[in-house]
Order: sequence, then C-alpha cells, then structure tokens
Amino acid sequence: MIPKKIGVVSRCDTVEAVQMVNAIVNSFQDSVKIVLEPRAAAEIGKRECASPLSKMDVDMIITVGGDGTILRTIQLLSKPTPILGINMGDVGFLADVHPTNAKEVIEQVLRGFEIQKRARLAVHVNDKKFPPATNEVAIITSRPAKILHFRVLIDGKEIETTRADGVVVATPTGSTAYAMSAGGPIIDPHVDAFVIVPLAPYKLSARPWVIPGDSEITLELLRIDKNATVVIDGQHRQTITKEDITRFTRAREPALFVRMDRDFYAKVRDTLVV
Repeated sequence: MIPKKIGVVSRCDTVEAVQMVNAIVNSFQDSVKIVLEPRAAAEIGKRECASPLSKMDVDMIITVGGDGTILRTIQLLSKPTPILGINMGDVGFLADVHPTNAKEVIEQVLRGFEIQKRARLAVHVNDKKFPPATNEVAIITSRPAKILHFRVLIDGKEIETTRADGVVVATPTGSTAYAMSAGGPIIDPHVDAFVIVPLAPYKLSARPWVIPGDSEITLELLRIDKNATVVIDGQHRQTITKEDITRFTRAREPALFVRMDRDFYAKVRDTLVV
C-alpha cells in the first residue's frame, strides 16, 4: 500500500515530541498530504492542518509518543487505520521506531508498506458494548487492599473460582504488557489465542490460562459488597457489581499496524530482557 494521506498524532508534552512532529511535517509535506491532531497542529503553528482523530480519513497514522499514545489513538479512530509508532516513551513495545531512525523509516514506508493485523477484545457488560481492547482488559478491585471473589467461564464452562486482587484478560499483543508483569506467558502475535492472568491470587493452584481466540470469556463477581473496576487498555474505566455479567470475545475489527521487518523474538529480547 502506498499512502497518499497520513495523519500525525502526538501528546506533544515534551520539546522532543514537538520537534519530531515539526520535522515530519517539514520533511514530507511536499510528498504526501498530512493532517495533524489539533493539539499537535497548535504546537507547531499548523492549525489549518488540524483534524480530530475521530474524523481522520487517512491511509496511515504516525504516532509520536509511547505505547499509551498508540492505544489512545486506536480507541478514538472511527475506523481501523494502520499505525506507525515513533517511540518517545520509556519502553515502546508497540511504538518501536527509534527517533534517530524515524526519517529513514518514514521514507521507506511512504514508498509502500504492508499491514499487520492484531486481534482485539470486544468488551460487553450485560448488553452494553464498550471500546475494544488492543492490549488488555484488567478487572481490579475498586477498594485498595480488598480482594475480589470471582469466577471465570469459557464458553459457559467454569475454569476458575478464586479470590484475587483482580484478573487480566489479554490479547497476544497485550501479553507483553500488564499480563506479562503479572506472571503471564508471552504469546507470539501470530497465535490465535487470549490469555487470562489472575492478579495476586489467594490460591496456590490459580495459574494463567491460554485459551482459543474464538472463545467467549465470562467473568462474574461473587460478593455483593465488593465492586470492581474494568479498565480497558488503561484508557476507559467502568465499575461493575455482582449483578453484572462481563463478557469478552474477539472483536470484529482488528487493530492495524504498519508491518516492520523487526523480528518479534528479537524485539522481546532487546526490549524486555535486561
């Protein structure tokens, strides 16, 4: 795919990020049409190029920031759009283009790129649909120092009843994020699966589960006096109670990324192994 119109998104909360956005615009505005998220446009004095994320109709988006910037961008887009992330954060597992290589990588991408699809989690609480998760959904206690009592079912069959600080339901993409920190396995993005990881369970037998990607995951709270908070990709929060049924399935639309040549296992080794 050869992009004719691109969007640029940035938190623009650092001098380096503003400079990067400005450099992208100055370097490539003559070869491709560029639109900017309003905040980024204001920071570099290009308000005439501004467009809200929800209305961006572009062939690809360049994010300047960290993984959180990418996750926020995906949730606000009106339709799946390939994303290329320039890492201005600390880890940058999704945003894996180093700033020093950004111009070279963008030049290459503008000559044509392939799309990589990543499965997302559809989230329903009762009959209400929430934004899908690219990384994970964390169900955590609403009251610090109080544990939840809950059960998890796969396709209607109970796999776990436990007390814990919460549970993480993650995609393969999110297996290298919160789920990994909680002791879950790393899953190759090509594997059609989801992972369920209990958080600090008060039960020796409670262990992470890897389940088929076409499964329906159901979570039920078992204590009427203990609410929980559902957190989707760290961006969206919803309180649930014992009366609520929370379900997760594969989302109809995947997240899209610009395919890079970097090997997944090398990325894990270089980014996560110290």
